[in-house]
Amino acid sequence: MSAAYKPAVARDQCFVPQRLERVFAACFLASCCTRLVGGALEPLYQPAAKAGGLHLLWYREDYFASALHETAHWCIAGKARRQQTDFGYWYAPDGRSHAQQQAFEAAESKPQALEWLFSRACGFSFRVSTDNLNAQDGSVSDNSDFRMQVFAQARHWQERGLPTRAAQFYRALCREFGTAQDVSGLHLSRDELR
Repeated sequence: MSAAYKPAVARDQCFVPQRLERVFAACFLASCCTRLVGGALEPLYQPAAKAGGLHLLWYREDYFASALHETAHWCIAGKARRQQTDFGYWYAPDGRSHAQQQAFEAAESKPQALEWLFSRACGFSFRVSTDNLNAQDGSVSDNSDFRMQVFAQARHWQERGLPTRAAQFYRALCREFGTAQDVSGLHLSRDELR
């Protein structure tokens, strides 16, 4: 490495969520009046209180993965859902029953597949989350079916294209993080999903 070479971003500053906030704002602040904001104890989507107001997409504390996950939810939420707090979804906390866990996984496969693709655009490692460490029956759930759902959805989008806002954000992430990978050219492996 030559003495004149300096990386654009120091490694310890590479995966700071403020970069995601800037990219999100460049893509959607003016067109969708939505801002990505960190520092929340729990993630929350808060639609504007009045017409013309600012919608807020809160992610947990300063977690890069949480910011990616929340942007994935927002990018696939339809117009009606974006007018509802937390997109109108229910959320049962950790300790869900088997039936509640199945409902959670059915709702989460698309956002987690998109989060995986966004993670790849950033060069950030992704981990599937079943978010149920304290299951009611005390067992640790086998998430292999869920991992397969996430993989199948990611491959579907890879073959057929991402939803419009997701594609815009994906391309902007590739530019920001210097990956320049077209989603159709990614090599996706089930083994990555742990």
